[in-house]
Amino acid sequence: MGTLIPLVDVSRPTRRFALVTLLIIVANAFVFLRELVEGNAFVRHWAVIPIRIEHGQHLITLVTGTFLHAGWLHIAGNMIFLWAFGPVIEDAMGRMRYLVFYLTGGVVAMLAQVAGSPGSHVPCLGASGAIAAVMGAFIVTFPRDRIRSLVWILIFIRMAYIPAALLIGVWFLIQLLNVGMVATVQSGGVAYLAHVGGFLFGVVTARLWTREAASSF
Repeated sequence: MGTLIPLVDVSRPTRRFALVTLLIIVANAFVFLRELVEGNAFVRHWAVIPIRIEHGQHLITLVTGTFLHAGWLHIAGNMIFLWAFGPVIEDAMGRMRYLVFYLTGGVVAMLAQVAGSPGSHVPCLGASGAIAAVMGAFIVTFPRDRIRSLVWILIFIRMAYIPAALLIGVWFLIQLLNVGMVATVQSGGVAYLAHVGGFLFGVVTARLWTREAASSF
């Protein structure tokens, strides 16, 4: 068994501090604390429940659901990935464009998950779809950058510098290989469809959001 944790892009120093990425992390942490205090009722109210979306109800949860998490490991993993890839994309897009891109990617990812199980009553939650959009934008924009990553295999831990195209490409391949599982399971699990949907949104639209391609916002 092994674990790979991306930490930071070592190839491209950012021109300014990643304020929006930090605020997104703070917002996720704040909402998670609310979950711990208020419990399942809070989650069911603000998470995406596909059958509601299918009937045009609680559409705001397509946004709020991206700030909810199922546990400590869920939020920690997501925020680590966001901090590894978000700052460089924020720098490339600009703060406002990046924020709109992130939120839109999260909505697209949630809709992809809903499309796979439209009649489900199982809550969908987590920032991973929006973060997948950021990763999709990263692999298109900076595929040759090297990501400092922590590699943990059994009791052995080492630092490695992995090309973004390889790291993100393997991650996406894993999502594709597992996507059929979530499309048929109604009792919860990893939202692979959201990951795929968010990632593809990032890949397809990344160039439209960068400073060079956009003239507004």
